Amino acid sequence: MEPIEHRAFSEISKNWAGRPLADYETVVNYISTTRTKSGLRVDAHLVRVDYPTGTKVSDKEMKDLSVRHHDTQPNRNYTISPR
Repeated sequence: MEPIEHRAFSEISKNWAGRPLADYETVVNYISTTRTKSGLRVDAHLVRVDYPTGTKVSDKEMKDLSVRHHDTQPNRNYTISPR
């Protein structure tokens, strides 16, 4: 887990405060209403899509991607887009 995720998880847990997580909407609501004194704000939304498993990406497809590494933790934070 990333350092920012550790901070976010702690704050989400405090916001949740052990109340029942009855459905996905409840979980998303607890996550997306999380705020900290230092300004951390968590954005969350539920994606209801069934993704196929076992999809293989060829070496050519990987080479055809444009990967832009971010300034903060570039080995973990990056944007991928088609060229």
